[in-house]
Amino acid sequence: MNGLAGYAVCELNSRGRRYDEPAPAGRSEFQRDRDRIVHSTAFRRLEYKTQVFVNHEGDLFRTRLTHSIEVAQITRTVARALALNEDLAESIALAHDLGHTPFGHAGQSALNACMRPYGGFEHNLQSLRTVEVLEEHYARFDGLNLMYETREGILKHCSPANAAALGVLGERFLKHTQPCLEAQLANLADEIAYNNHDIDDGLRSGLITLEQLRAVDVFSAERAQVEAMYPGVSGRRLIHETIRRMINLMVLDLIEQTRTNIRAHGVITLDDVHAAPQLVAYSEGLFPRLRELKTFLRENLYHHYQVLRMTDKAKRIVGDLFDAFHGDPRLLPPQYQARAKGDTPRAIADYIAGMTDRYAMREHRRLFAVGEIH
Repeated sequence: MNGLAGYAVCELNSRGRRYDEPAPAGRSEFQRDRDRIVHSTAFRRLEYKTQVFVNHEGDLFRTRLTHSIEVAQITRTVARALALNEDLAESIALAHDLGHTPFGHAGQSALNACMRPYGGFEHNLQSLRTVEVLEEHYARFDGLNLMYETREGILKHCSPANAAALGVLGERFLKHTQPCLEAQLANLADEIAYNNHDIDDGLRSGLITLEQLRAVDVFSAERAQVEAMYPGVSGRRLIHETIRRMINLMVLDLIEQTRTNIRAHGVITLDDVHAAPQLVAYSEGLFPRLRELKTFLRENLYHHYQVLRMTDKAKRIVGDLFDAFHGDPRLLPPQYQARAKGDTPRAIADYIAGMTDRYAMREHRRLFAVGEIH
């Protein structure tokens, strides 16, 4: 691909696909990956999966789908600035949450607790499992048969035991080497997206206030610039102008610090990237300000009593579903009953992880509510 840096992933230095296929016509291999992800069943389900607020609580709150699109937008911007493979970076960003449970991190925590005796549940590993095994689109193979580097980027966390079972794809977790820059970038873009849109959703919900955010330096500093430039601005305009400046601050800092790190470590090739420490990073000046923001969100939004009430309900729903299916796998739909003959707990986890919020609630009513027998 023209215009790429020597340390970027391209089709020439890629490890390719698990199953050989004819080269795509009119698009690159990584554009093909992006298209397969967008057309997947798991991607469509993200529209009805929780980010922070359960989907039915409001039409304007982020879902896993809108979050993934925002991550992809930031990822493409930074990838272009660093002369990286935009299509690969976008593919990783769009796919990174495909395996996430309903009800956000509460659902993940509950399913992991249920699966602890059977190998646990990691949503990054489930995203990989989704694109390698669970998607059923092609006659020749299970999954989407994505390029190696796309799959590598999806798997940003992995326990040593699971890494050992993954073969070549899991080696970097055991050898402590780094993935490609496109994967490193998608990971940080994810953080930029959720830090900022969680502020927006938190303010829209009324669970946090502008007055509380005065204590957060990175927000208050950008707000002061907005108010100096537009005296009297308020409401949604003030919030949007402040948050877009925060995103711009983080993105530009990430670009400049990453360029500095690439030069400092003499990185020229993709092999250099794998051998170096993590190169995509914030500056030492910005990092503590972002840590303060994350602490604020954890204490004031994620641990808000109304959010905790929702997450407590979500954990009970997931736990009840798992226990019911594990107690009698015949309650599973036929395609999962067949899968359960090989590994019942994993088949149940696949089924629950694939649910949307509203489908999980509907299944719970079907199994436990008096009068719901269909």
